[in-house]
Amino acid sequence: MLKQSFFFMLALVTSLSLQAQMPKSNIYLFDIKQEDGGGISFVNPRYLTDFNPEGYNNTPSFFTNNELYISVKFPASTQADIYKLDLENQTKQQVTSTVETETTPIRMPEYYTFSAVRVERDGRDSVLRLWQFPVDQLTNGKLVFKYITGIKEYMWLNSQEIIAYKEDENPTTLSIINTNNDAVETIATNTGACFTRMPNGNLAYVQKSRYEDWKIMEKNLYRRREAARTIIETLPNAEHFAILPDGTFLMGKGSKLYRYNKFTDDNWKEVADLRFYEIRNISRIVVSPDFKIAIVAD
Repeated sequence: MLKQSFFFMLALVTSLSLQAQMPKSNIYLFDIKQEDGGGISFVNPRYLTDFNPEGYNNTPSFFTNNELYISVKFPASTQADIYKLDLENQTKQQVTSTVETETTPIRMPEYYTFSAVRVERDGRDSVLRLWQFPVDQLTNGKLVFKYITGIKEYMWLNSQEIIAYKEDENPTTLSIINTNNDAVETIATNTGACFTRMPNGNLAYVQKSRYEDWKIMEKNLYRRREAARTIIETLPNAEHFAILPDGTFLMGKGSKLYRYNKFTDDNWKEVADLRFYEIRNISRIVVSPDFKIAIVAD
């Protein structure tokens, strides 16, 4: 009886731990309208995850202007899978179906494959490994790196290199990793999990500190030995941002969206309050080339 109680408690703790890592979240879509005078507004709202309102819906990624890949975990499921949302036809399709969790889908540069982070079990521990899959789903996936683990967030720099964020190291690191030889070049430490390319090709990322003066930094990827320069301080304790094609930065804080453009703004400027749509705590935003914005919020 004691042994049964122990294993029941162990299973309960494990289940609660997994739930804590994948909290309830939903995804909303808006069109970004550029107004005369440089202003922007958010129109044509769509609630994309009404099929799983109490579950985990996260890591959205635009594969095309009308194809949004996301990670979905239903309340009764033990793992998350990748789903494709067809925004034009308003349909969804399950892309992966495994015993492991897959998150953070990103289309690879050669267009016919995509990658995702898979959470694998290694004894009692969880290990993050980067996998790649064919977009047409005709064959099974394969590992991108045989030995490198712990990549939580990433982006493809080109067909041979990724920029990877790892938080299992102290401090956290942002590195360029070569997929051919596993060479790792660390370019920043103590960073946030959000980073993206700017219209000029440079990398924008969040530099954290033990205080509240976190900063968005710009790193020249063509002259990697040059020190990164500060663009602007983030909103307090906020680290997720997106960049519009014209170079405007967007950040979310609570239910509000803010913008910053170095050519027109001195600081962050509030551009929308989305409480009307029951958006309370924005945690991630991504933007498509044709000015759609996908927002993750609890």
